[in-house]
Amino acid sequence: MKITVASGKGGTGKTTVAVNFFLSVPKTSLLDCDVEEPNSNLFLHNDLEKVKEVTIPVPVIDEQKCEHCGKCADFCNYNALAALPQKVMVFSDLCHGCGGCSLVCPNDAISETGRNIGNIERSFSGQFHTGLLNIGEAMASPLIKELKNYAGENTVIMDAPPGTACPMITTVEDTDYCILVTEPTPFGLNDLKLAAEVVREMKIPAGVIINRAGVGDGGVEEYCQQAGLPVIMEIPYDRRIAEAYSEGIPFVETMPQWKEKFLQMFETIKEAVR
Repeated sequence: MKITVASGKGGTGKTTVAVNFFLSVPKTSLLDCDVEEPNSNLFLHNDLEKVKEVTIPVPVIDEQKCEHCGKCADFCNYNALAALPQKVMVFSDLCHGCGGCSLVCPNDAISETGRNIGNIERSFSGQFHTGLLNIGEAMASPLIKELKNYAGENTVIMDAPPGTACPMITTVEDTDYCILVTEPTPFGLNDLKLAAEVVREMKIPAGVIINRAGVGDGGVEEYCQQAGLPVIMEIPYDRRIAEAYSEGIPFVETMPQWKEKFLQMFETIKEAVR
């Protein structure tokens, strides 16, 4: 079973939930799919080893065959190609790796080479994998897609990027259940609505965790009731949790009674996906 932990905005406690959930449920693995700023290992403290460099295909122009017709540049929606009278310039950082330019070239003058966009690393136990996008890269989705190939056969928990853009959608697609982490504030409610609409369109079962419960107002609970979204857990606004977080310690290690609560939530999720 594949379970995604997502949120409509950053800072709601998504990684906190993913890490503590992972540590509470036996025989699970964790993928940190927030490849632009992965931080799950700040709490797990694993020694990591690189297992793969991830590349995307970018065009290489054979000037001996190229007639500078400009069809490749006309095709590219991302301005990665510029057809000049005597040369075709390639801006590989803008290329999305679709391969369309080579298909429209009438002279077979375009081949492809791989350009590294990031790496995949894992813990020595193999239970934890993370992606790390190269600084300055615009596209996280190809790296996330490759990272998801390491999910394995056991239950896998995926820490998704925040928001509702392509990286979040790439992480959530083809998963069995999505946990939406929010906070009981107007900002949290607004972005929860956006994230809930995304998973609804993707037809993925979802439930809500309210983090820092006890602050803000009751707008989140009211919305969840109206939208038919079950609240599967509430994590209180607790100084002990905040202190553990500030020291890079998962709170299930300092408050072990929470492991049972995450296990009960896991049973709720299994019932929902049957």
